Amino acid sequence: MAPDPQALLDLLRRQLGPAHVLRPQDTDLSAWTVDWRKRYHGRPLALVRPADAQEVAAVMRACAAARVAVVPQGGNTGLVGGGVPDASGQQILLNLGRLNRLRALDADNLTLTAEAGCILQQVQQAAAAAGLLFPLSLAAEGSCTIGGNLASNAGGTAVLRYGNARELCLGLEVVTPQGELWSGLGGLRKDNTGYDLRDLYIGSEGTLGILTAATLKLFPTPAAQTTALAACASLEAAVALLGRARAALGAALTGFEVMNAAALDLVAHHFPALPRPFAGGAWPAWTVLIEQSEAGAPDEPGEAAAARATARFEALLAGALERGTIGDAVVASSLAQSRSLWALREHIPLAQAEAGLNIKHDIALPVSRIPAFVEANARALATACPGSTLICFGHLGDGNLHHNLQAPAGVDAPSFLLRHEAQVNALVHDAVQAAGGSFSAEHGIGALKCGELGRRKDPVALALMRRLKQALDPLNLMNPGRLLPPG
Repeated sequence: MAPDPQALLDLLRRQLGPAHVLRPQDTDLSAWTVDWRKRYHGRPLALVRPADAQEVAAVMRACAAARVAVVPQGGNTGLVGGGVPDASGQQILLNLGRLNRLRALDADNLTLTAEAGCILQQVQQAAAAAGLLFPLSLAAEGSCTIGGNLASNAGGTAVLRYGNARELCLGLEVVTPQGELWSGLGGLRKDNTGYDLRDLYIGSEGTLGILTAATLKLFPTPAAQTTALAACASLEAAVALLGRARAALGAALTGFEVMNAAALDLVAHHFPALPRPFAGGAWPAWTVLIEQSEAGAPDEPGEAAAARATARFEALLAGALERGTIGDAVVASSLAQSRSLWALREHIPLAQAEAGLNIKHDIALPVSRIPAFVEANARALATACPGSTLICFGHLGDGNLHHNLQAPAGVDAPSFLLRHEAQVNALVHDAVQAAGGSFSAEHGIGALKCGELGRRKDPVALALMRRLKQALDPLNLMNPGRLLPPG
C-alpha cells in the first residue's frame, strides 16, 4: 500500500500538537534543512519536534506503519550532511531539540544523565556547577547536542586524555525503528551481560535507532590548568615535542593541537582582534597548543597546585628550547590568556567558513607517519591544484588532522570545489589508506562520505554492517542514504 502522507501528518499533529509538526510549504524550515556548511539543502515532508522519548517512540511507530523514512537531527552542526533530509519531500525530519532536560546528576557515581537534545555546553555547565568536569569539548559546543555528539562519536580537543564521546558514555536510551523504547541508562562501569548495545548505537549516525538520552561520565575538576603555544619549524619537531610532553606530563597532558601558518594567517585575516603572541607577530611554520590539567594533592591549596603545574610545564618548554625542538613559547598566565590561545585554534573553522567552501578532510594517521604524509601530500596538492592553500590543523596528540584545501586567490570557491573535490579526495584518501590511516576520524560519514566508505571499507566489515542494518532496520527507515552506501 502506498504511503498516505496526509494521514501520517494528521496523526502526528494529534500526537505532538499542531505547533510541532511543520511543513515546508507553511513556514521557513531552512534553519533545520540546510547543513552547517551549506552544501546540502533538504525538503522534508514535515519537521516534527517531539517533547520526550515517549513521543519519539510514537512518531517512529507512526512512520513505520506508514513506511516513511525518518532523519534524526540534533543541533544541525554536522559537517557531512548526515542530519538533513533529502530533497524528495518524503522524509520526516525529527529534531530532538525539545528533549533538553538534565534528568539526574550522581556526584558520588560521577555520572550525569542528559536527554539527547541537551546542548553540550549545558552539560558542561551542569557538571561544573556540581564541582565536576564533563571533558568533551569542541568548537560547536554552544550549539551541538549530546545526541549528535554520541551519534557521530565526536572527538574534540581533549581526546588525548579523556577519549572520544564513546569513552564518555556509560548508558543510552534508544528508540528503535519499530518504535520500541530501550532504556539502558545504568551508570555502571562494569556490566558484562551480553552484547554491548551502547557501543553499537554510538557512532551509528541515526541509521539504527534514535538516541533519546545518555548517562555520561564525569570527572573531578582539575586543580590547575596550564596552556602554552610553542613555535616549531617542522612537523617532525612537533612530534618530538609531543613525545617529550608525554614523558614529562604523563596523564596530565590533556590537549596537543597543531596549526600550520596558513591556518593562522587565515584566522588573523578574518578575526584581526585575536592575539599574535609570538615576537614579531609572524606565525611559525607550525604552532603547537599544549594544555595540561593537574590534579591536586589532598588539602593542597589551588595556588600551590597551579604553581607546581606551571613549573613543570615551563621546565618542559625550557628543555625543548635548549634542544632546538621549539623556537619560541608563550605560557598563559591566567584563565583569560588561556582562552585567548584556545580562541586561535577554535577560530580556524570559522575563518574557513568566512573564506568560502573548501575541500575538507578529517583524517587519522599513526602519529609517527604524520610528518612524512603531510610533506608528500602538500607537494602532490600543489601540483594538482596550483595556487591553492593547504589549511592543516588538528589534534596531533591523537593523530587526527583536518587537512583542507582552499581555492586560489580570486577563484570562485564553489566552482573550485565542484571542479577539484573528487580528484583531491582521491589523492588524499589514497595516501591516507597507504599510510594505514582513516579517511573519517571524528566527523562521521553522513551523506558526504557514503560512497567513499563503500570504496574503502574492508568488504567483510561492510557486509557485517549491512547485516546489522538489515536486522535492526529491515525497512530502511532510519536515515537512509547516510553512512551505509547502497548495495
